[in-house]
Amino acid sequence: MTIRALIASLSVEIQTGSTEIQLIPAGSFRAQDGRPKECAAWHLDADIAALIVAHVNARKTPYVIDYEHQTLAAAKNGMPAPAAGWFKTVEWRDDKGLYAIDVEWTDKAGAMVAAKEYRYISPVFSYDPKTGAVGQLLHAALTNNPALDGMDEVTIAAASRLLADLTAQTGAVPVELNPESNMDELLEQLRWLLNLPVGATADDVKAQLKKLIEQLSPGQGTAAAAVNLSELLAQRDQQIAALTANQVDPAQFVPILVVDGLRADIAALTEQLATHNIQVEVASVDSLVTAALSDGRLHPTMEGWARDLGKTNLAALKSYVDKAKPIAALRSTQTGGAAPAPAKQGQPEPVGETALAICASLGVDPEAYAKAATPQA
Repeated sequence: MTIRALIASLSVEIQTGSTEIQLIPAGSFRAQDGRPKECAAWHLDADIAALIVAHVNARKTPYVIDYEHQTLAAAKNGMPAPAAGWFKTVEWRDDKGLYAIDVEWTDKAGAMVAAKEYRYISPVFSYDPKTGAVGQLLHAALTNNPALDGMDEVTIAAASRLLADLTAQTGAVPVELNPESNMDELLEQLRWLLNLPVGATADDVKAQLKKLIEQLSPGQGTAAAAVNLSELLAQRDQQIAALTANQVDPAQFVPILVVDGLRADIAALTEQLATHNIQVEVASVDSLVTAALSDGRLHPTMEGWARDLGKTNLAALKSYVDKAKPIAALRSTQTGGAAPAPAKQGQPEPVGETALAICASLGVDPEAYAKAATPQA
């Protein structure tokens, strides 16, 4: 929140030959002509001074002491603003005020101060028009026109003007010290942080902060150890980055439900295939055994064995059948299906199918077998 800040200058009598000058008195003070008009009084205390000292210490360029505030007037009158002296260190002294402790006077200014041609130092500072709190030290000047009698012959000499004009001339940036305005700005930032509406009150913000504290402290409130919100946010960002890096690629992975469905389909197909294979094998065994029986590669007494072998090892049965030689006697009968004629005494009996198969297996000549089997007279 931007606050319009004004400037003022003080006049403090210079101690001849001293490198220390009082810049601003402690406490509240006003000018004899009634200024400041915007607030009850100007004000400087230890807390405000600490901010000023910190700002001065952070600045690299020394602060200038000019003549009769010519630094302020130069932009209008076009005249040069020569330096009377310089300083770069200030300190707060309780009950006294703010002091510059390392003033370096030019030879000309030092001689004028020694001759009391100039008696007062007049610092220029910004201040808050609502509270009168001193803001930032800008520069100082030698003057002989005090406007306020008081502690160490302190006087207010310069009129207030808009800080924007001073900033354009000096490049100085004021320190805003308005507690009420700062609180409004803080509330505005907290509303944004907590995602509260613009009209949310301080009590609303406080209640929301309490909820956040309870959440961050697992219900222990402020009694729990303090948390570092920045670290928590950093950890959250790291976790999100890790999860994003390890995110499952849908092109490479499928849901478990799909996998289970595929497993069930594969099991059903496997079962169907096994049943089909069994049926094919049974048909193959039946076809192979029937063909081998019909062409004499298998004896009828071997049918049961062949079928059992085919059920357990179809390849072994096929190998056996492929290697077996057909037995012609097993494919036809000697009598063409008619009953054999009775054998005459001394004549060999016809060799039956079973005998022929045995002869073939043992390598015996069927006629020799027949003669041996024929009864003798």
